[in-house]
Amino acid sequence: MAYKVLVVDDSSFFRRRVTDILNKDPQLEVIDVAVNGQEAVDKALALKPDVITMDIEMPVLNGIEAVQKIMAQSPTAILMFSSLTHQGAKSTLDALEAGALDFLPKKFSDIAKNSDEAGSLLRQRVAQLAKKGGVTRRSLSRDRFSTKRSQDTQSSANVRKSIVPSTVPLSTKKAAVLKASSGKKYSLLAIGTSTGGPVALQKILTQFPQDFPLPIIMIQHMPATFTNAFASRLNSLCKISVKEANDGDVLKPGCAYLAPGGRQMVIAGTENAAKIKIIDDNSAKITFKPSVDVSFGSAAKVFGGNVLGVILTGMGADGREGSRMLKAKGATIWAQDEQSCVVYGMPQAVTVAGISQLSLPLDTISSSIFKEIKHG
Repeated sequence: MAYKVLVVDDSSFFRRRVTDILNKDPQLEVIDVAVNGQEAVDKALALKPDVITMDIEMPVLNGIEAVQKIMAQSPTAILMFSSLTHQGAKSTLDALEAGALDFLPKKFSDIAKNSDEAGSLLRQRVAQLAKKGGVTRRSLSRDRFSTKRSQDTQSSANVRKSIVPSTVPLSTKKAAVLKASSGKKYSLLAIGTSTGGPVALQKILTQFPQDFPLPIIMIQHMPATFTNAFASRLNSLCKISVKEANDGDVLKPGCAYLAPGGRQMVIAGTENAAKIKIIDDNSAKITFKPSVDVSFGSAAKVFGGNVLGVILTGMGADGREGSRMLKAKGATIWAQDEQSCVVYGMPQAVTVAGISQLSLPLDTISSSIFKEIKHG
């Protein structure tokens, strides 16, 4: 039986285009369309689709508000279509925080060389979300994030923060935790992720104390216009400092550096004087820009085995070879477990290859990091 998809957009042209693309896959079936956010909410409740594709700017009820209502009434896997602008990035991050699982640029030429490639990517992403299923959410009262935002934050932002989505199924198994520190010395925490990563990174980093003793590098597959907005958002929510990495940045404890979209982040220098190099990459051999493999591989050369590497939710296998290089130097590699991933691709790749020493639910990753590095 095909997965049911609801297409939501106020443009009749775009609705037809997305419908035609998705219906080319026998495992996907567009069962209906909606022309505004309120209609999307109503049809999500009535039709129970497996996946919803959602525009952001729509009449009656915009995409962010629609996501919030859908996740409250009939939790569904949602893929957002976004414009590659600063405002588009901000709105998309709002939608992910509200409960959407993934996003793609609305202008397909921004993600693929031709229409066939773009169509294939869209079908792949929708199918992956459909297979995940079981989307749930939890009240912030059970999982309150630390914040540096002032009390006079706009009410709309407060609404977004009052409900934090758990965009993955809650496992019925007891959460795995690190039982005891290995006693290793660490000089760097390195995190790689893709689909589902923004919510996962926010969940992890907002639990870090201001005096976290290690520098952190983060590689999130994300367009160039999104990474600065995402880093700014994390910085406003976290006690540690978070910034989009710049060429020449010196790695400092208690600071997280997010790789800029469209380029590669490389670690250079020595372990005691490590710095970041941001380089353009026109290589056809490397699919992702930024690439977890590139950043992890460079960290292995500078820090050797004194790295704790964590691979979070994401499609594909980026991070496997970089993690392999780190482990060969004696580094520790962990992976997010299947139950808590939006897409169990990247973590599965390092786990199946025998590179990861531990698979952890998202809920326990922060506490396990603290225990491993003996902090707090």
